[in-house]
Amino acid sequence: MARLLRVARNPTFERSTVASKRQNPKTILSFHYKASNFRTKTMSQSSTPREKLKKKSRAEKPEEEEEPLGGDIEDLFSGNETQEIRMSLLDWYDTNQRDLPWRKRRSESEKERRAYEVWVSEIMLQQTRVQTVLEYYKRWMLKWPTINDLAQASLEEVNEMWAGLGYYRRARFLLEGAKMVVAGKDGFPNQASSLMKVKGIGEYTAGAIASIAFNEAVPVVDGNVIRVLARLKAISANPKDRRTARNFWKLAAQLVDPSRPGDFNQSLMELGATLCSVSKPSCSSCPVSSQCRAYSLSQENRTISVTDYPTKVVKAKPRCDFCCVCVLEILNLERNQSGGRFVLVKRPEEGLLAGLWEFPSVILDKEAGLATRRNAINLYLKEAFHVQPKKTCTIVSRKELGEFVHIFTHIRRKVYVELLVVQLTGGTDALLKDQANDTLTWKCVGSDALSTMGLTSAVRKVYSMVEAHKQGSSVAPDSSNRAAISRKRRIS
Repeated sequence: MARLLRVARNPTFERSTVASKRQNPKTILSFHYKASNFRTKTMSQSSTPREKLKKKSRAEKPEEEEEPLGGDIEDLFSGNETQEIRMSLLDWYDTNQRDLPWRKRRSESEKERRAYEVWVSEIMLQQTRVQTVLEYYKRWMLKWPTINDLAQASLEEVNEMWAGLGYYRRARFLLEGAKMVVAGKDGFPNQASSLMKVKGIGEYTAGAIASIAFNEAVPVVDGNVIRVLARLKAISANPKDRRTARNFWKLAAQLVDPSRPGDFNQSLMELGATLCSVSKPSCSSCPVSSQCRAYSLSQENRTISVTDYPTKVVKAKPRCDFCCVCVLEILNLERNQSGGRFVLVKRPEEGLLAGLWEFPSVILDKEAGLATRRNAINLYLKEAFHVQPKKTCTIVSRKELGEFVHIFTHIRRKVYVELLVVQLTGGTDALLKDQANDTLTWKCVGSDALSTMGLTSAVRKVYSMVEAHKQGSSVAPDSSNRAAISRKRRIS
């Protein structure tokens, strides 16, 4: 008993406070270490000065490198639990798995193709819904059915195919990773450890490829798996905590079925994606509800809910910024063109939306009025393109088109949009020759090209505002108010 009391101080995994009042201490500890693993002492346990404690801590193993679990069976699932969970989940998965294109079975000779398919699907599925991914995956595989096909593609082509999925760095890393694998001499890596050396492949993706395509008994842990494991063990610790996350990996590693690792990993993910959902779990239909501690607790005490697990982490509030977008349209009246060409700027190769094309824009650190926004845009156009009203161009029209809010993972961006139509004094050729900023990558494209380019959803939203404005103007050129109302309805 003394050992158990010491173990309960482990900060890595909390125990259920309600359960602690009614169950045997061995069953209420979500996780614990052996008493021999605990090296640090609280100030109440030792009179050692703070400075000496710091020196001692530095001399020993760093705090974040915890001792591995494994000595006590309470740390993990029991042998019977493991077997029951494996059997129940695999039986359920065999009958209920969704028919998804990346789950197509391949022969032994097609393992590398299977690995490529799993890789593409897993990268697409990161932070994206399955229903959204389906069409993207099918189009991708039609264009690049093998890793060798993808390795020959350009980033421009990949971004075009990826447009709308978001998190464009995933697409770039997928292309770079494919080139790395094809350029190597050892073929497609077939173990998780070697897969993690490929650009863009982390621990989760490596585990998915290795287990599903190459039958290696390694775990995978994503949000769905964490939710299932947290409920099976009634783990109330913060899943974002580094130590907690590592211990979820250890739990998943214990459960992996050695004979069908890929199917088992997919069954865990499938359960979390379908029955064991975030807010409305279908416990009555769950194949492992009899092994689920969270479900058991909820049945015993109505104040406890399965959805209490895992602990909900409060997301950091996104920072706000403001963006002025100028859709610069250049007319060439000498060639009797009915429409102009639009200037697109390529973003830097690092950072947010790296390497993607967008309309000229300026980021402001605070909200500003029309005059301030136009001054910022005018300065940018002058420095970047030598576009100056009355000097290098004639303004045909300049119109504020409206605004919208675009949400990134960590940014809430308010976007102001204007359309500036100009005729250059020296024509487009003069613009190309006299570019002021030699480090800026940009190009002029027609409306047809814009419709087919791989543009982000925010850029497409901007261009849809331009199209709506042009359509409204052509239908009722003298009814500006009516056109503005019509435009707002289409945008909303």
